[in-house]
Order: sequence, then structure tokens, then C-alpha cells
Amino acid sequence: MASRNTRILEAAARVIARRGVRGLRVEELAAEAGVSTGLIYYHFKDRTGILRHTLEFINDRAERYTNARDPEAPPLGPREELQQVLLLELQDSEEVRENSAAWGELRASAVFDPALREDLARATLVWVQEVAALLGQVRPMAPAVKLAAAAERLTALLEGLSMRWLSGGVGIDHARALMESGIEAELAGLEQR
Repeated sequence: MASRNTRILEAAARVIARRGVRGLRVEELAAEAGVSTGLIYYHFKDRTGILRHTLEFINDRAERYTNARDPEAPPLGPREELQQVLLLELQDSEEVRENSAAWGELRASAVFDPALREDLARATLVWVQEVAALLGQVRPMAPAVKLAAAAERLTALLEGLSMRWLSGGVGIDHARALMESGIEAELAGLEQR
């Protein structure tokens, strides 16, 4: 059974995904989580605390589903691992849809919220560094600055494709094919000296 904190954060991700950050009401969040509003304030202090913890929660959840491995499967090579980590952000599951939609809503709200902007900038930097490290495993001789730039482009492409997929602008198969093409283009660019 999930802890109360986890239930609250799962509910916050659902509410933000459905209604946006501006539509997040503590009373609705409490009802969704099956807890009292007082308990939410006790654990998260205020709205900013709820948003910060929800951002951490969706990042942790994304890390879990993008790094999930079948223990029976042979280990992936560096290129396959890079592809898997990025493409698992484009899978038609409730958890991924909810995470991606909540991330997009948090990013949009950060335009007007400096505290949230800083948290998102940090989370994005960590994500870019993780993708740059994966790229470096595929292209170990590539300079760090090129790896970081390629990771920036790939994560930005993934965010854009995710939003287009979620909003019906592209189908998931097409989004995944475009992402695979982007990965190949970035790897080819890193191969050049």
C-alpha cells in the first residue's frame, strides 16, 4: 500500500495533468487523494511545496519507468539503452501520459513563477546531463560540450513530440519514429570531427 505522501503526490500529478497548475485546488487534491486538506498542508506546507514535491515525484517516476529492465533480458548496449530511455517517454500508458502532461503543465506555469522556474531548470539540467552521459557511452570520443548540446536538442525534441502526441497533433508511432530519427541525427553529428 502506498504511503500517504505517495498517494497525495500521485493525486497531485493527476490533478495537474487534468486541470493544470492554475486549476490545482488543495480541496480537490485532498478529495482525489482521500485525505484532509490539513494533512496536505502538514506534509507540504503550501502550494509551492506541493508543486515542488510533485515535480520531484514525476521525475522519480519517469526515471523508474525509463530505466525499468527485465531481469531475464540480456543487457542493452549503449545505443539501445539511449534509445530505450528516450522512447519510453513516448509510450501509451496512463502513467506516462499523466507524467508528460503534468510536466508540460509545470513547465508552462514556470513562465510566471520564478521559484518553479528554478526547480524546473534544475530538473531539466539533470535530465540533460543524464542523456549526455548516455550519448557519451555511445560516442566516448565526442567532446563534452557537443554531448551536452546534443542532449539539449534531444530532450527538447522529446518534450515537443510528447506534447504534440498528447494533444493529438501526431500519432505515437510517428512521434517515436521522429524521435528515433533525431537520435540517429545527433549520433551522426557526434561522429563527425
